[in-house]
Amino acid sequence: MALISAKYLRKVYEGEVTTIALDDATFEIERGEFVAIMGPSGSGKSTLMNILGFLDKPTSGDYLFKDQNIIDLSDDQMAEYRNKQIGFVFQSFNLLARTTVYDNVKLPLLYSALPPEKHAEKISKSIASVNLTHRANHFSSQLSGGEKQRVAIARALVNDPELILADEPTGNLDSKSGAQIIKILQTLNEQGKTIIIVTHEQDVARGAKRIILMRDGKVVSDNLVENRTIIHDGQALAK
Repeated sequence: MALISAKYLRKVYEGEVTTIALDDATFEIERGEFVAIMGPSGSGKSTLMNILGFLDKPTSGDYLFKDQNIIDLSDDQMAEYRNKQIGFVFQSFNLLARTTVYDNVKLPLLYSALPPEKHAEKISKSIASVNLTHRANHFSSQLSGGEKQRVAIARALVNDPELILADEPTGNLDSKSGAQIIKILQTLNEQGKTIIIVTHEQDVARGAKRIILMRDGKVVSDNLVENRTIIHDGQALAK
């Protein structure tokens, strides 16, 4: 059973002009894959990300996550899936500025069933996984852009989700910080996490193992990455 099975996904926005944002997008993603979804602006990749992350539903077609079709879920069930199954990483970090790293990472646990006495262990483990233990008590406003994105990844991990969904995670970073983020995502994938990156940058996509290319709402190619870029000590190495 695939983790994700998308079958003829179609998303249509009605208005003065009818816009087809997704046009019969079909693919599968297995557990443990590292997939980049690429495409220019307007290709449908952001719409697809919203559906994969339980933020929206398709107009037609089927999205099966762990064999559950999201078409059948209520809004409350969608919210529960988002919190328990998906870890989000956004281009703009979405951190609380006057809040510590520790408390930013803690946020998803406020809506979880995990007993409060187990929160500290989970939070500390997530922060350590992105090498920010020494910054745990700093406010996020005191961090560099790369550090902020690492906090966002730690926050995404704290509920131990099935899927990490990263939307342009290096878009606001310099090349060195961006490489560090890709390295962390590669390490998490090596540890078994399923990761999807949405990006328009070829260099970022080549850090994944597979690239789904979109154009005009359609999946136009779906291929494994040859000569994949592996980040080691901040340097990109072709594999």
